[in-house]
Amino acid sequence: MDEFVIMGLVLQEIEYGEADRILKILTAEKGLISAFAKNSMRLTSHLFAACGQLCYSEFVLRPGRNTEERMYTVVEAGYETDFRNIGYSFEAQGVAMYMVEFTLALSLAEQPAEKELKLLMNCLYKICQQRTDPKLVKAVFELRMTCECGFQPQLLCCQGCGAYDGDRFCLDPEDGRLLCADCAAKEGRDCNLDKGALFAVRYICLVEDKKLFGFRISAASARLLYAAAEQYALAHMDKPLNSLKFLRSLSAWDPDQRPKKD
Repeated sequence: MDEFVIMGLVLQEIEYGEADRILKILTAEKGLISAFAKNSMRLTSHLFAACGQLCYSEFVLRPGRNTEERMYTVVEAGYETDFRNIGYSFEAQGVAMYMVEFTLALSLAEQPAEKELKLLMNCLYKICQQRTDPKLVKAVFELRMTCECGFQPQLLCCQGCGAYDGDRFCLDPEDGRLLCADCAAKEGRDCNLDKGALFAVRYICLVEDKKLFGFRISAASARLLYAAAEQYALAHMDKPLNSLKFLRSLSAWDPDQRPKKD
């Protein structure tokens, strides 16, 4: 079958034998694909630099010998950019690996994933810039990625009484319903968003891509946002994420840590 050229971000590299790698590559056109990169772990290999984790590269791929074989072979690979300098802190590295594991768990195989790829690369870039709190990047990623995958919450108003504004709201992580404080109390639910956190959730889920990080939030509201975003995202995962255990082991990620006042 004919070879083809495609751009993709290497999410995972698995050692195979002494010098080979199996790559999990996220592409806009074909979603998540697997590719065999022969001898790519050798320093002298022309594939070495382009096949590393978090490298965004141009790949020349050859399809498997039959339609049931979903493994491609890397013929050529040209390095374009990477996010490997994201390891400037354990927190930044942990968030990056969490986003990668989250994306791998979404079952995006062999289907277009342009929005998912763009979102992940945008969030990785934000972490590399070191100007945005990795916790905020994680929350933005969680909410927006679940929306891109068809799980956008119902954010227009309270699903009980129709109220739009209020000091406290509840975002149900299971079904995405928004409830005001009164309606949440009637159902025996605790509120998990204040006014600032609700604004941020609405903004993240509904704004155009280029303005995704164009909002401000207080430290107190941010803490609520982080917890609600994680709850909502994990409610739509069918398995636990090991990278989240690592994040929670960090002192900077202590859920009991009190936010500083602005």
